[in-house]
Amino acid sequence: MRPAQFRTSSTVEESKFEMASLKRHVVDGKKRTETITLLQGCLADLIDLALQGKQAHWNVVGPNFRSMHLQLDEIIALARDASDAVAERIVTLGDPAEGRASYVAETTRLDAYPKGLQSVSDTVSLVADRLMKVIAGLREAIDAVGDLDPVSQDLLIAQAGGLEKYLWMVQAQEG
Repeated sequence: MRPAQFRTSSTVEESKFEMASLKRHVVDGKKRTETITLLQGCLADLIDLALQGKQAHWNVVGPNFRSMHLQLDEIIALARDASDAVAERIVTLGDPAEGRASYVAETTRLDAYPKGLQSVSDTVSLVADRLMKVIAGLREAIDAVGDLDPVSQDLLIAQAGGLEKYLWMVQAQEG
């Protein structure tokens, strides 16, 4: 059990705390709300990709283990940086970024990563599938956010580009 100072409760009385807000918005109204909703979906997927990447990193076994193990670290770092950029954009637009584990688990578009040790070949396919799912979500958001907020669109394009490069590198290892 976690020490008392680290325990959290899902029944925290959030009403005790007044949520701060930003007074000025660079995007207003419906455009702002729709943009934030799209960004939030991407954020949940990116956080989950980083978490699942770490699960894969710890549990990959077999020939070429080391290269896959190290490549997963690179993908995880990229996913974490991307999630940070997207979260900061959400806050820039005036809403809190939602990255708590319970929210990510409820909203991610990624399938759960399988339990146990996975062969390198299975890991390659599993990671490629997850990269593709995140990229598809980013591309949907890129299309939808274009008329709403071009700055957010540009940010998503940059994140998708990095992930697409890793998708190429990972799937190039499939038989």
